[in-house]
Amino acid sequence: MEKIVFLDRDGVINKDGYGWTKDNYITRWEDFYFLPKVLEALKKLKEEHFTCIIISNQQCIAKGLMTIEELSFITNKMIEKIKESGGDIAKVFYCPHSKSANCLCKKPKPGLFFDAQKNLGIKNLEEKFYIGDMDRDIEAGKNAGLKTILVLSGKTKRGDVAKWTYKPDFECENLLDASNIVIKNSR
Repeated sequence: MEKIVFLDRDGVINKDGYGWTKDNYITRWEDFYFLPKVLEALKKLKEEHFTCIIISNQQCIAKGLMTIEELSFITNKMIEKIKESGGDIAKVFYCPHSKSANCLCKKPKPGLFFDAQKNLGIKNLEEKFYIGDMDRDIEAGKNAGLKTILVLSGKTKRGDVAKWTYKPDFECENLLDASNIVIKNSR
């Protein structure tokens, strides 16, 4: 069985920029803060032989708040710090488009998952997990045929899910809790 887990970035791996950065996005490495227990969770997933793949909307590119090169710099620094802590990110897939672009890769559409599947030779997405912090993450994961885990370390508050059309398969506090769910349900 392929041991693969998909992760959102902002609100799952790092502190979301909304409400405290200049433009509500993480556009500088100086504003990138790993959330508590994230590095431990990623190390644990690697030790259990999971391939971790990031799937993230980054419309700050379309808004002109940062360039692809600046996003790549942040991504490379993030991956470097994760590796230094014993974890690993195999690949990162970003949608840089605006909401109005109506592209196939912007969550809640599942295009980035299918791109990852094709690029990495993943046999199927069934029985794989997507960990996110918002309703569009859960919807995107469901649209791709994945099991979904909502972490409450980002924008979503406990109780918000009651209003959502798409419900997560699991709900937990943070990425470490989510990694434990993934490991337990993949044995």
